[in-house]
Amino acid sequence: MKTLLTGANGLVGSMIDADLRISGRDEVDLRDWHSTEKYFKSHDIDTVIHTAARVGGLGANLNNMADFYYDNILINSNVLEASRKYNVKRVVSFLSTCIFPDDVEYPLTEDKLHQGEPHSSNFGYAYAKRMLEVHSRALKVQHGLDYICVIPTNIYGPHDNFNLEDSHVLPALIHKCYLAKRDNTDLHVWGSGKPLREFIFSEDVGRLTNLICENYTGTEPLILSTSQEVSIREAVCAVAEAMGFEGNIVFDDSKPDGQYRKPTSNSRLLDFAPEFEFTPFKEGVKKTVDWFVENYHKCRK
Repeated sequence: MKTLLTGANGLVGSMIDADLRISGRDEVDLRDWHSTEKYFKSHDIDTVIHTAARVGGLGANLNNMADFYYDNILINSNVLEASRKYNVKRVVSFLSTCIFPDDVEYPLTEDKLHQGEPHSSNFGYAYAKRMLEVHSRALKVQHGLDYICVIPTNIYGPHDNFNLEDSHVLPALIHKCYLAKRDNTDLHVWGSGKPLREFIFSEDVGRLTNLICENYTGTEPLILSTSQEVSIREAVCAVAEAMGFEGNIVFDDSKPDGQYRKPTSNSRLLDFAPEFEFTPFKEGVKKTVDWFVENYHKCRK
């Protein structure tokens, strides 16, 4: 029996070991049922780690709301139904903290996932991801299947998507800072720099995923978080320091900030893995920046 990893060329997938790896739609188009079913039928799969998704930053979500919903609904529904049909024993699916309600009491905990509307900036993606949790839970109720979801905060690290148009905040900042240093220009940043985010290094997510696959016996979702907030301004400064950028940093507050903060509680995670040590933020940023610079001409950008 084998472990299948979807989204294997992505940020999280690059940090997880698996027997079978689906890297992109040129191998298997998970949006297409027949393509997905054919793959599952031809392999003896025991466990699925499902990270594949159509993802992007604030601008990409705002401009492609319906596409993000449709593609992710298809991907998630096909993976779970193929897993059920071909007797996959365990599925660990990745959600995101951006799918939590916008108006909710903090800190975010796993039981608050459906207690209100998500933020208007990404509701298409958010609802599609919420339905992944609902579908997993329904399969547990109807068929007794061990299908669970994990909810990481903002993951960053090597092998990320650094495209300036549709990447998440930290890889976009790293790419912008690289260009500003190379071209001797100011570093322009969207928004005021005041919003707060919780970042988690991709290597930590990989280690936690392995622990969860092997040892987690719970049935509820599990937030993967350091529970330490970092402002966008602090993140920009960490990137500039790691890059050796000494030019001007300009925050454009005419651009949207997005959701101000969404702090989480990692108490359930720490109950499960009390001795787990997270990579310090600046250390993770330095590793990511060094990897990006070294792989600039071949990384996703």
